[in-house]
Amino acid sequence: MGCGNLFFTFVITFSAALITYNIIISANASLKQDFPGPSNPSSISVDPIIKMPTDLSSSSSKKSKRLFHTAVTSSDSIYNTWQCRVMYYWFKKQKNLPNSEMGGFTRILHSGKADRFMDEIPTFVAQPLPSGMDQGYIVLNRPWAFVQWLQQANIEEDYILMSEPDHILVKPIPNLSRDGLGAAFPFFYIEPKKYESVLRKFFPEEKGPITNIDPIGNSPVIVGKEALSKIAPTWMNVSLAMKKDPEADKAFGWVLEMYAYAVASAFHGVGNILYKEFMIQPPWDTAIGKSYLIHYTYGCDYDLQGKMTYGKIGEWRFDKRSYDNVWPPRNLSMPPPGVPESVVCSYLLHR
Repeated sequence: MGCGNLFFTFVITFSAALITYNIIISANASLKQDFPGPSNPSSISVDPIIKMPTDLSSSSSKKSKRLFHTAVTSSDSIYNTWQCRVMYYWFKKQKNLPNSEMGGFTRILHSGKADRFMDEIPTFVAQPLPSGMDQGYIVLNRPWAFVQWLQQANIEEDYILMSEPDHILVKPIPNLSRDGLGAAFPFFYIEPKKYESVLRKFFPEEKGPITNIDPIGNSPVIVGKEALSKIAPTWMNVSLAMKKDPEADKAFGWVLEMYAYAVASAFHGVGNILYKEFMIQPPWDTAIGKSYLIHYTYGCDYDLQGKMTYGKIGEWRFDKRSYDNVWPPRNLSMPPPGVPESVVCSYLLHR
């Protein structure tokens, strides 16, 4: 028994050292050398702007459910933790309803250590980047955390939904991906054509036209597990390379990691069905409609007559940033009459 324990400890220690060595080498080696996968990955054969098929009951989806695993990366901050608790609560509410193809759920905690919510939320503990490597941009831990999870965890489902703590599920989600394509939400501020000269440093011309890069981030995205296992290391390497490049860092700012995922997906020939109804973002989207997710990333400010006062703190407001260091109270004040449905629902689902 003593020898067995010693051998197990050696294997774990060696594996951790090897992973850390690889990421340090990846950050400093040339980008071209770091890309995993075949030397000539297949090109994207579809236009990047594709309407979502309305009939998901045809072909293979009729035969059996194509379950996907929902994964959310998080730090151990109060800010991320309360959002994850709310997100997982509503995940459980939607999971087993009709039309759902939602499988398991994992919070990928990239603090490097367990917290007191491990029993409440299914959690995989990932190691953070080596000190200083994120350059103060904590989001760089996201792709590295996914690399670890995909390599080390036992994931039963064949598909992954990458989501975020500030997503609330309002409907059961079917598997929107199909025919080898991912399913992703298009962001208006991800503009590959506008930044072609910068992106060509990371997506050379031999990989195809710049339009192969979809206007997406990594979330929300439903993608095959096998495809994501190839994309994730490239996503990590491109993120680190972009952050080290002054021109890319300035151009992409806080959405740098989103551009990096879009580049990595295109690099491996994984196109995406761009599904605008995947989620809404209050207060700009006022109705839930057919959407599956609410992304409450923007502050919502209103006067007592229900008129939006964006850019100015309202008499009534709901902004996740108000609770970056404190737990939200259980009984938030009700929104005034006239506040749109999307804001009301986003707010009420936190009560």
